[in-house]
Amino acid sequence: EGKVAVITGAAQGMGAEHARVFVAEGARVVLTDLQEDAGRALAEELGSNALFQRHDVSSAADWDSVIATARSRFGAPNVLLNNAGMYFIGPVEEAEPERVRRLLEVNVFGSWLGISRIAPVMREAGGGSIINLSSLAGCRGSPWHAVYGASKWAVRGLTKSAAHDLGPFGIRVNAILPGAIAETGMMGASLDESQLAAIPLRRAGSKGEVSELAVFLASEASAYITGADHVIDGGRSLW
Repeated sequence: EGKVAVITGAAQGMGAEHARVFVAEGARVVLTDLQEDAGRALAEELGSNALFQRHDVSSAADWDSVIATARSRFGAPNVLLNNAGMYFIGPVEEAEPERVRRLLEVNVFGSWLGISRIAPVMREAGGGSIINLSSLAGCRGSPWHAVYGASKWAVRGLTKSAAHDLGPFGIRVNAILPGAIAETGMMGASLDESQLAAIPLRRAGSKGEVSELAVFLASEASAYITGADHVIDGGRSLW
């Protein structure tokens, strides 16, 4: 309660779950995405504490517009959840240059751009919480994940340096590193028995579990936590 959150990539999948959970917990949320129909439908479903705006996270003008909309509708945003991302896998030597460039533009440049645009607003307001979505692929070498993994390693580095720079202004910056998460269209979509056996908890995670972690990091319950990697992977990264 009392939080105004911008959640990117919120029209479907994990982003939509984040929006649902944040609104249920009392936040006012600006959902952003390139998928307008799905985004507007979700905002309508969530009611008066949710608003959708079309948003390309690699566009500075779009970021300025999103922040202005949040301020005019709900007040200055004090939570940013950099959730938007692209995902594809394949052998490192087979990736198409333009596809690689676009993934890095969304996953890395888009996250940095959001931080750079919202930090002055949070600084003026006396603080805030920025949460960046990294991945288990951002803390280990995963087969066929060179490009995606590179982007998520970069997000971790961005998180730590931004936490150092913004901490004196009461702005916390943390990263969430999900492992296999069911129903996201990514790694947790269809795990076979051998993949499940590699996870100590023997199951994929749920979108809701990731969203609850994001709520914690957005709330005052985590007021002394910044610059940290928060792995949520059922123990997969233990070995």
